[in-house]
Amino acid sequence: MKPEEFFEALAKQGIDLSATQKDQFATYFHELVETNKVMNLTSITEEDQVYLKHFYDSIVLGFVDEKLLNEELTLCDVGSGAGFPSLPLKIINPKLKITIVDSLNKRIKFLDTLVNKLNLDNVNLVHGRAEEVGKNPQFRESFDVVTARAVAAMNVLTEFCLPLVKIGGQFVAMKSEKAPEELETAKFAIQTLGGEIKQQESVELPNDAGIRNFIFVSKINKTPKKYPRKPGTPAKKPLVK
Repeated sequence: MKPEEFFEALAKQGIDLSATQKDQFATYFHELVETNKVMNLTSITEEDQVYLKHFYDSIVLGFVDEKLLNEELTLCDVGSGAGFPSLPLKIINPKLKITIVDSLNKRIKFLDTLVNKLNLDNVNLVHGRAEEVGKNPQFRESFDVVTARAVAAMNVLTEFCLPLVKIGGQFVAMKSEKAPEELETAKFAIQTLGGEIKQQESVELPNDAGIRNFIFVSKINKTPKKYPRKPGTPAKKPLVK
């Protein structure tokens, strides 16, 4: 998906980008590829693949939850790596207030440089483990939307993300084809942490790039204080019945 095809695909969804927004995506691509030469950010570096599998794939979240494309929401992106999906969404909808949580400080430094070069405001970069950030009163149960893209199995991801969602907000997991099986094993964790499965959506990516599954979990109750557990515990001992 060349940049022009990317812009055309967005236009078909009713998203017409300004020259500034197009330049922001070009800058994003350049910074990602240049930094990737000295730091492992992504295995995807060809322009058409970055535009499809990183930029377009991130924005697809806005196709299934249109509020993210036009409303002023607080969005926490857990383990976003090089800024996906939150920063492409932020370019599309500057009204979003983004918090990115990542455990690797050199990625946070890359994102800090990137955010400045893209001239984005209301982007908060937090260096820390999701389990620690979820216990921090500054962040706990404070976001409209919390998302994560292919970070961990669904039952583990729920413990990373749901404590950060405010009551009435939602956690959205971006998953590949295995989403139905993962969701089945995560039902207990979702219920335990105050969530309720709201809906599932699937989107076929262009150019045979596969299926992206979205699992929407509404936050209906407070997360018990003991969650998330200590760093490393959710992955080693996922919540199961």
